[in-house]
Amino acid sequence: MLMSRWVGVLAAVGVLGLAGCGTAHEPAVAGSASTPVRSVSGSSTPTRPSAGPTAGTPAGQVPAGFAATSVTWVSPDEAFVLGTAPCAHAPCTSIARTLDRGAGWTALPAPAVPVGAPGLGSAPVVWGIRFATPEHGFVFGDGLWETTDGGQRWGRVTAPFGSVLSLAIVPGRVLALVARCTPGGGCGQYGLLVSRPLSGGIWTGIAKAAVTNLIDPDDLIATQAGVAAAVVGTDVIVIRPGAPGFTLQPIPCPSPARPSSVAVISASRLAILCTGQGYTGHTIKHVYVSEDDGAHWALAGQPSPAGDAGTLAATTAGQLAIATASAASWLFYSPDAGASWQVVNQQDDGGAGWADLGFTTATDGVVVHGPADSEGNSTQRPGQLFLTDDAGATWYQVTF
Repeated sequence: MLMSRWVGVLAAVGVLGLAGCGTAHEPAVAGSASTPVRSVSGSSTPTRPSAGPTAGTPAGQVPAGFAATSVTWVSPDEAFVLGTAPCAHAPCTSIARTLDRGAGWTALPAPAVPVGAPGLGSAPVVWGIRFATPEHGFVFGDGLWETTDGGQRWGRVTAPFGSVLSLAIVPGRVLALVARCTPGGGCGQYGLLVSRPLSGGIWTGIAKAAVTNLIDPDDLIATQAGVAAAVVGTDVIVIRPGAPGFTLQPIPCPSPARPSSVAVISASRLAILCTGQGYTGHTIKHVYVSEDDGAHWALAGQPSPAGDAGTLAATTAGQLAIATASAASWLFYSPDAGASWQVVNQQDDGGAGWADLGFTTATDGVVVHGPADSEGNSTQRPGQLFLTDDAGATWYQVTF
């Protein structure tokens, strides 16, 4: 099953983002509108963390046995990793920070809520982390936690209904995909893409989406060049902060394939992964590229069928990567915008899967292998962080 980290989780929109890379410094890009947005419940005043620190993992040394769940970058060298490790006093959630691209790590305080997966347990859990700047960040899951002092203090803030499956940051705004999730029952049939000012305020609905795919939930919104994109059913939605509304374009997946993931290459260039016709741990895959925000698409190529579906990421220069899993976990690489593909990393792990595949520069990228999804990593997932400095052609593990 695809990305076995979240077995049984129904995602409301099938997309892949830029692995949590911070994009708040990028300029907004103008675009066209198609339909108006609608309001959803939320605070009418800026939502800020509480004055005092929350309980959780204290700052200092990264705990022994730390396993990564999610990663976010604010520069080529600075990253924050949400994870967990065995501990004597629950919750065992930790945040590790690096200032030198993984050469050294420091533990930061974390929200007092365990790591987990949506719709599987009765208690609130978290599964994602995103930072807009070195100071301003979010942890999300069955709720939303915010910091404005680099992770020293966290406070729970107003979020729209349901669980925050995915969160991304574009210039001046926070985007989130939310859905109703119930213990043991996965997530609901429909989700909602919403937005609020980065500084706080009312959450506004953008688009409703039907459940279509089983994928890693914190990778549901793609961002790059100040643009956000997501798959909505068989269409792609493109959002440009500063421009009203959004554009919505159909995706030309060959029947019976459906869009599995979208990647933003540049301000107007997109790539789509279509998957279907599965057989014994394989799915037929097609990659399409658009030069005009999805108005027109051209077939680029066909990656290896290994793995159940997959998630897609892109560099600004047009190299593409796919993370997929079934009986094993694979990373694919294309040096030429999807025309040719090769398997560049294979983990014989029984299908532990990946999370937060993406690129921070034209050459630097990141992915979490076998992300931790249980308190203290009781399920003994790999929780490893892999980096690339050649646009995805080769990958190496860094240690915490």
